[in-house]
Amino acid sequence: MSKTVLITGAASGFGKIAAFDLARKGHKVIATAQVYPQMSDLIREAQETGIELIADKLDVTNSRDIQYVVDKYDIDILISNAGIMEGGPIAEQPLEFIRSMFDVNVFGGLELAQGFIKKWVGQKKAAKIVFTTSMGGLWTVPYVAAYCSSKHAMEAIAEGLKTELADFNIKIATCNPGVFGTGFNDRGVDSIFRWYNPEKNFTPSSVFDGTAESLKHQLDPQSMADCIVNVALDDNSNFRNVHPKETEDFVKQLQTEAWTSKS
Repeated sequence: MSKTVLITGAASGFGKIAAFDLARKGHKVIATAQVYPQMSDLIREAQETGIELIADKLDVTNSRDIQYVVDKYDIDILISNAGIMEGGPIAEQPLEFIRSMFDVNVFGGLELAQGFIKKWVGQKKAAKIVFTTSMGGLWTVPYVAAYCSSKHAMEAIAEGLKTELADFNIKIATCNPGVFGTGFNDRGVDSIFRWYNPEKNFTPSSVFDGTAESLKHQLDPQSMADCIVNVALDDNSNFRNVHPKETEDFVKQLQTEAWTSKS
């Protein structure tokens, strides 16, 4: 049965791939982007590929944008995918960058979810929210600890919503990507050098050696987008969905080891 799905952060990466794939499957898709030029790009690409979808502007840090889309669209599924990464050693990372991550990754995602949840409860409507979090929501990657903390926060919010909304027939799931080549990780690494100065910061520049090499081995994002689409459409999906399986096994191992690691 066709669903109406709103996706945030659909200008690129997993959000864009998932939006186009859902539209190809015959679902009504509202693909949202932060700014108008991204929205125009979505419209043009959809037309060029013969895909029918709705593109709209949604900056998740803008309460007016959020209220606009909540009022405008009646949806069955929300895929909360918008996110940013600001990298760097958390002992020195400027708080303004950490705040900006929490504004997008946590408060924006939560405000949008709250808007649709209130609407669904009032309508007595069965619905679902899928949050794109991260493998970093389940463990802490060195030098992106602040980003991971924002994803840890969304994991806790998602778990709380899952329990609190069970009686309202609103389902919650998370999708936790490993390292995929969407450009997101590359931009996160680049963000470090907007403020880091080896002559002023005490963190040695050598800790970043090999970063560029590691980014050469990222995975094809199509499989992660497939995971997001499958979770969104599956009424009986798992709550937590780490992909690929190798990343899931790695995270579970790290979580086990954390109980015996020393301070």
